[in-house]
Amino acid sequence: MTFDPASYEFSSSGTPVPIRASTVLPARRENVQLQTDDGHTLIGELALPESGPVQATLITLHPLPTHGGFMDSHVYRKASYRLPALAGIAVLRFNTRGTASPHGTSTGTFEEGIGEKYDVEAAVRFAVGRGLPNRWLVGWSFGTELALMYGAVEPVASQVEGAVLLSPPLHRATDKHLQQWAESGKPLTVLVPEHDDFLQPAEAAERFSLVPQARVVGVAGAKHLWVGEKYASRVLNEIVDEVTEAGSGAAGLPQEWDGPAATASA
Repeated sequence: MTFDPASYEFSSSGTPVPIRASTVLPARRENVQLQTDDGHTLIGELALPESGPVQATLITLHPLPTHGGFMDSHVYRKASYRLPALAGIAVLRFNTRGTASPHGTSTGTFEEGIGEKYDVEAAVRFAVGRGLPNRWLVGWSFGTELALMYGAVEPVASQVEGAVLLSPPLHRATDKHLQQWAESGKPLTVLVPEHDDFLQPAEAAERFSLVPQARVVGVAGAKHLWVGEKYASRVLNEIVDEVTEAGSGAAGLPQEWDGPAATASA
């Protein structure tokens, strides 16, 4: 059964409350379906600011579905919970082919990053069709492979501003794909946990040296899955700094909210 975003129950305490992992801030949320050129239907959610202009659009690409990755992975949940209200950012999340999450199951089966090319294209096409501005790919783990392989070539390249990568393993993405990003000139921000299981900051800096415009940021203490509010918040701050003119501010995004909020069950 597909999760209904209208099921959130918002209330206000009358005083500022801490923003915790399960805190859901106001946004216009809707379940969406993305149609791929090879005939699959992908389940997703779009979260938009309640009012005012959209400052940027995140097209999120989730971690490896065969190892528990899906559109509801915690960093992307928190992005959709917070960024529309705190930064005026639209967040598009979706399950790649064959992936199931509390939001529902996309048709098809996992294709090792090959057939997922059409999934990336479908998500970008959806964002363009909805008139969402300042579009950025945000990949996490397996999602970084998709961003690197397909984000700097058409039909995606001309429709996105750049990409933010979280914990890139550089398994499927090769030097050829890095060269394509270099030639595109599009910005690439790479967040690399100090204790990543696959690629740590020093090696990441060497590999991404093929992309002169890439900004590689090592994050002390972090691990591949960015577990812990400290690290999830760091990721969200870095994303906002990259994709919006205003950025997250000198102290980062607010850690308290004075207004209606809901609590997610998971």
